[in-house]
Amino acid sequence: MSLKEQFGKDVLITGWGHSRFGKLVDETLESLIVQVATNALSTAGVEPSQIDEVYVGQFNAGMMPLAFPSSLALQVSPDLANVPATRVENACASGSAAFQQGTKSLLAGTAKTVLVIGAEKMTHAGADVVGAALLGADYDMAGKQSTTGFTGLFAEVAKHYAKRYDAAGNLGDVLGSIAAKNHRNGVDNPYAQLRKDLGEEFCRTVSDKNPMVADPLRRTDCSPVSDGAAAVVLSVSPTGGATAPVRLAGFGQANDFFPTDRRDPTAFEATRASWHRALAMAGVGLEDLDLAEVHDCFTIAELLMYEAMGLTAPGEGARAIEEGWVYKDGKLPVNVSGGLKAKGHPVGATGVSQHVLAAMQLTGTAGDMQLAAPRRAAVQNMGGVGIANYVSILEAV
Repeated sequence: MSLKEQFGKDVLITGWGHSRFGKLVDETLESLIVQVATNALSTAGVEPSQIDEVYVGQFNAGMMPLAFPSSLALQVSPDLANVPATRVENACASGSAAFQQGTKSLLAGTAKTVLVIGAEKMTHAGADVVGAALLGADYDMAGKQSTTGFTGLFAEVAKHYAKRYDAAGNLGDVLGSIAAKNHRNGVDNPYAQLRKDLGEEFCRTVSDKNPMVADPLRRTDCSPVSDGAAAVVLSVSPTGGATAPVRLAGFGQANDFFPTDRRDPTAFEATRASWHRALAMAGVGLEDLDLAEVHDCFTIAELLMYEAMGLTAPGEGARAIEEGWVYKDGKLPVNVSGGLKAKGHPVGATGVSQHVLAAMQLTGTAGDMQLAAPRRAAVQNMGGVGIANYVSILEAV
């Protein structure tokens, strides 16, 4: 049963906008929001006066003094005056949280056209400020000092994984291959922060240019600190925009327990549940997908996504990269955009960006990133160490 069959109405992505990701010194949070929202409305063929609600995904957590950005979207046009606008925050999944809130407004019938924006400014803040903000998304480390930050948390996941599954000692090479794949894919993405093919040897090797950040994670295993924004228009019917719309066929959300001692560090059980719920609502299986954009904040996270989505059994995620399944010409290309690893990770923008890049693939407008006529895509976005989890299944119309 698809979303439309379950709720009796369509949810369509009818337009989108996407900024470049990176260190954007000439942009403000406001200018980024206005840029992507304006582009989304234009490509959807929608006037600002037709927007019923606005949702803005942003994490912030002290990285910017302004912690109340919802009305910045109204700067797009005087015709947005008095439109309801809400900031949505769920750590690094804030963008997808905003997307699902917009979806639920359409399904509830309180809106027919919704503007969803994800945005973040990070690079102006010092490493200590960014590190402390991100650690605020962890139950055990929030407010504490750390020399390795969130990298250290995922390094612990990698250590647990290696102890349980990596008897051959190949995990470092597997993670290096994931990094190299995503850096290669990022070359073709004009929005990406890191557009350089680094190669497997560089990504697998500790060096002066690729130091160990938190053993076993090297610099190339970590997504960068980024500025950027993305936006989509969600509608219950086609709007006559510049491209064909994209249908939301199913979605899922699941949260895990916050304390580390209440979670299996390598199972990512709530991530798995969000995948199951989204696929079940869409009435499809993994074999029906043509691509997936997943939350590779660190390479170990992408490896665990292979297992959480059911592409491999637990402990066998290496097969997906070693046998070529997740490359552009594989049976399920993963992170054709370059993922967070190469595209960048402005945390509040990431989930919306993933939806935009998937929608571009499904409408044949992805340029040099374009796959051969994909019909169905998945988007997976995560906050914390597998805590807040969102999955969307998108279909070409």
